Amino acid sequence: MGSNANASAFRLGLVGAGRMGQTHLRALQESREVNVVALCEPVDALREGAFDTFGVKGYKSLEDLLDAGEIDGALIVTPSDTHVEVIKKVAAAGLAILCEKPCGVTPGDTREAQRVVLEAHVPLQVAYWRRFVPELQVLRERILAGDFGEILSVSCLQWDGEPPAASFRARSGGIFVDMGVHEFDQARWLTSGDFTQMTAVASAAVTDPANGADPDGAQVLCATSSGATVVVSLGRYYAGGDMASVEVFGTRGHELIVFLDPLEGERAQLEALRRQALSFAEYARGAACLGATVGDALAALEAATGAAAQLTSARG
Repeated sequence: MGSNANASAFRLGLVGAGRMGQTHLRALQESREVNVVALCEPVDALREGAFDTFGVKGYKSLEDLLDAGEIDGALIVTPSDTHVEVIKKVAAAGLAILCEKPCGVTPGDTREAQRVVLEAHVPLQVAYWRRFVPELQVLRERILAGDFGEILSVSCLQWDGEPPAASFRARSGGIFVDMGVHEFDQARWLTSGDFTQMTAVASAAVTDPANGADPDGAQVLCATSSGATVVVSLGRYYAGGDMASVEVFGTRGHELIVFLDPLEGERAQLEALRRQALSFAEYARGAACLGATVGDALAALEAATGAAAQLTSARG
């Protein structure tokens, strides 16, 4: 990408240049190992803005991007409810796929994506970037090594500085699918346990009437097959900016990590996205997948939709 492009770099095509697509572009603009060499985006202002800011060639359609034959793999950053449709087209072109979470908005979507890539024999990694935060990788290694003794509880918090745009929110699947899947995947990855029971509750306040069924704050208490309990706390109003943390309680130790701190902006996320892209490039070239698999994405989405169903049932 730009002056950092080199002949041996993995050539990545970006599908979607909206808010999260721009975040990926910022993360990779200094990378020499993975270059975003082209993108597709139907909105003229976004496509042209990406060229002006990042020097990335833009196409109006996915078909044009694929037909150009300039890329080794695709990073899908389109609205969540279009993920499977885009995966089908990229898989048909025989390209490796890094898809933004949640890989569809229902477990059925994720199963369909899994079927498609298995039949096409192409790699699919889902972009749960928390797995590439160095502090969290060390935490997981310590948990696996027994440094904390028996894990009693893991608390995963994600509170955004403000709600997303109403147009995004309407297609995101709701707070559990949009936000909670990160926490559910993170908890599974840290504890090596699946969810066996959960109770979900939500705040009564509604600040976006157009999405009145989608709460601005919600919590989930989970039991897991590992024996640890998991607390997930989600919200869309945190003074100062986006925040995410994890706290581990064990019989021999305790750790609290605020890995996304509003005072540091998006630094931790950008670093993790760079590490994730490099790992994906290695996976696409034949190495093992060190990120989230489509099976991991399915487990996180099943937990998210299960929590959402509990709220719907409770509201009756």
